[in-house]
Amino acid sequence: MLNYISFTIFNLELIPLIICFNFSLYLFMFGLVGIIWNKRSFLLMLLCIELSIFSTGLVFIFFSIFTYNFWGEVIALLVISSAAAETAIGLSLLIISYRLGDKINYNSLINLRG
Repeated sequence: MLNYISFTIFNLELIPLIICFNFSLYLFMFGLVGIIWNKRSFLLMLLCIELSIFSTGLVFIFFSIFTYNFWGEVIALLVISSAAAETAIGLSLLIISYRLGDKINYNSLINLRG
């Protein structure tokens, strides 16, 4: 039978939470590196921003599951809805950029000043 044993350095109950947080951290860092290194493709930049936003939503969901509290899931739902609004604005900028210049890159957004 498995007993709940807490060591001074290592807590066995926190292992799944640490794994989930590390997964979310890796997703966030992957999105952040994609935003920094990407200078040409606007669509890829939008995808990397979405990946970073959804990884923060995952942190709220994981913490909500661990603490048995529903407020983390409510905040994650707000994060996801704000990410959807950001994606709609970004895709509309992408469509306008394509209509004006027949190309989709980050530098063509400079012509959209208005």
